[in-house]
Amino acid sequence: MSKLCLLRHGESLWNEENRFTGWVDVPLTDFGRQQAERAGQLINKENITFSAAYTSVLDRAIETLSIVMKEMRQKIPVIKDSALNERMYGDLQGLNKEDTAKKYGAGQVHLWRRSYDIKPPNGESLEDTQKRTIPFFMNCIMTDIKEGKNVLVVAHGNSLRSIVMYLDNLSKEEVLSLELPTGLPIIYNIDSEGKVTAKKELKG
Repeated sequence: MSKLCLLRHGESLWNEENRFTGWVDVPLTDFGRQQAERAGQLINKENITFSAAYTSVLDRAIETLSIVMKEMRQKIPVIKDSALNERMYGDLQGLNKEDTAKKYGAGQVHLWRRSYDIKPPNGESLEDTQKRTIPFFMNCIMTDIKEGKNVLVVAHGNSLRSIVMYLDNLSKEEVLSLELPTGLPIIYNIDSEGKVTAKKELKG
């Protein structure tokens, strides 16, 4: 039985400013670094020795992973890949979410943010994001898990939503209400055949 830990990065500057971030490299806030420290402490209490860590190529996820490993006092081989990048928000990147809702309507913005197959202007839908995350997940991360390794993945709200949707077998309707908070670790128990046997959120 292997452990898979999924963690959304800590609060970024544009999270704090309520802006669409996507592929833009934005640093963590001080609070985001505190969230990463707390996440590392929570994961450490689980007494998991990780064999591999995966992250995106975006700084906010890389820094979160670095802080978490420091808190856990574990030096883990790290694989960085753009397949785990946040969903690309296209023309919305950099815009304030509240202002965007006033312009286009709250319902439309909610669909852009949470739906499965509706794209923001010139951006990716969650479906598009899943088309890059899941092949990478199956070919790399799940391969490690089936070999009995414990794996840590630090990524982004939507790249992780696409993975959770797959692992939890959520429908397009169910994923609408799925939101992953920054800095909250999720632990899956997965057997050698890739079947999820347990799941828990570490809230302290």
